[in-house]
Amino acid sequence: MSRIGKKPVSLPQGVTATVNGQTVTAKGPKGELKFVVNDEVLVKMEGSEIAVQPRDQTKTARSKWGMSRTQIVNILQGVKDGFEKKLEITGVGYRAAMQGKNLQLALGFSHDVVYETPQGVTISVPKPTEITVTGIDKQQVGQVAAEIREYRSPEPYKGKGVRYAGEKIVRKEGKKK
Repeated sequence: MSRIGKKPVSLPQGVTATVNGQTVTAKGPKGELKFVVNDEVLVKMEGSEIAVQPRDQTKTARSKWGMSRTQIVNILQGVKDGFEKKLEITGVGYRAAMQGKNLQLALGFSHDVVYETPQGVTISVPKPTEITVTGIDKQQVGQVAAEIREYRSPEPYKGKGVRYAGEKIVRKEGKKK
């Protein structure tokens, strides 16, 4: 039994949700999101709560049960509050700036890296060494942050590169004489 899947999902204040077959649609102050639940999982609206149950007791149905509930919680939270990821840039001469809608990164390459901001995500640069990625879709916000980090992930000797805010980098000792 899934401990997460058993709990019904209650609707937050100011968010409306509808269940139409296998599609869950949520509308809130930040926007609208849809999630299509797998056919092995049954979704139904019970008053102001959404209940998720597996159709049968097969291993695949039970494994998709908790994931489906979590995805529904994420779209409800996204349309109400949204999601945010912060990135920090460490290194001499490493910096970020907004160039229109695109993010321009100077990361020690012979050229600046220009990252195009996808639809549905907002990137802001409060300081030249900080990047904030915000949006209503949790998966898309995490994917954009991971793509930006991938340009120059932190190296273990000096810790230079792009890291998530609060991320610990395991440092290595340099070579000895």
